[in-house]
Order: sequence, then C-alpha cells, then structure tokens
Amino acid sequence: MTSILKKLKYMKINILENYKIICVTIILSFVTTTVLSQEANNTSKSEFWSHVRVGGGIGLSFGDGFFSGTLAPSAIYQFNEQFACGIGLSGSYNTQKNFYKSTILGGSLIGLYSPIYELQISAELEEMNINRDYDQNVYDHFNNLYEDENYWNTALFIGVGYRTANVTFGIRYDILYDRDTSIYYDPWAPFVRVYF
Repeated sequence: MTSILKKLKYMKINILENYKIICVTIILSFVTTTVLSQEANNTSKSEFWSHVRVGGGIGLSFGDGFFSGTLAPSAIYQFNEQFACGIGLSGSYNTQKNFYKSTILGGSLIGLYSPIYELQISAELEEMNINRDYDQNVYDHFNNLYEDENYWNTALFIGVGYRTANVTFGIRYDILYDRDTSIYYDPWAPFVRVYF
C-alpha cells in the first residue's frame, strides 16, 4: 500500500510539472508572437493586432512563515467601443511553514460590455486546478487530519466596475461559489483590471 501511495504521489508531481511546463510554454508563445508581430509590422499594425489589448495581474504577499505569489497574464480582443472578450492564464504558489504548500493553475474566458465608457459589466468563467500538500500530522480544530488535495474548481463571476483610461475598478460575484471547494474566501471579490 505504501509503494502504491508513493507512485500516486510521484504521478501527481509529474502531472503538476506538466501543467507548469504547458502554462510557461503558452505564456512564452503568446509573448513571442506579440513581440515578433510588432517587430515585423512596426509601422502599420495589422487590423487584428490593432484590436488586441494585453494586461494581467501580479500578486505577492508574505509574513510570519507565509508566502504567496501569483502571475496572471491576459489578453482581450476589443470588437468595438462596447464589446470585448478574451482569455487569461493564472498561476499561484502558496506556502505556510509547517502547515502546507499549494499550487493553483488555470485559465479563464472573459467577456466585457460597456454600455457607457465609465461603466464596465463583465462575465468571467474560470477553471482552476488546486493542489494542496499538507505537512504530516497536521490536524484541524476538530482533531481531523488534513489530507492532501488535488481537484478542479469552476467559478463564474459576474462583475461591474468603473473604468477610467486603461484601468477598471470594481466588484464581482461568483454565482457558482461553493465554500468547501472554492479557493476564494467569499463569493464577493473586488478587482482591478489593467489593459494596454
């Protein structure tokens, strides 16, 4: 039984490494394509690329044995002044000393609608793979042993924000929120979007 568990854990690590490689490859391909297309056609952009806007987010927090880092690039295609849609990737690594390590990888599809310039309404479908590895002999307050987890979580956010220049500030709500599986503490979450 112990050898089977070791093999399963090794397989889970290999699958996680493959996800990391795939995400890095997609990000590098996207950046390379964007840079090469800009260099090749620097004086006159193609019609398609003139409507593409890139952005994303970077997060970093730490303190008393805790570390969290997030990288979330995204790109949208601006159909006109009112409608845009796009894709995003997200990767996070979290660790709490003597408690757990967590890797979260995934992607999202986003649609944006602006009935007036300052108001932005959004819908975002997010799919994330959550992998939590707890240290041995870690118990909750009910004296239950924490077990390692690896699962997929789907979130569907509906949001509204105030837009000024390239930045939008707002709030969004996960209509598929499940307290037991969500990576978020609450279905309501503030957001800041930046696209160039």
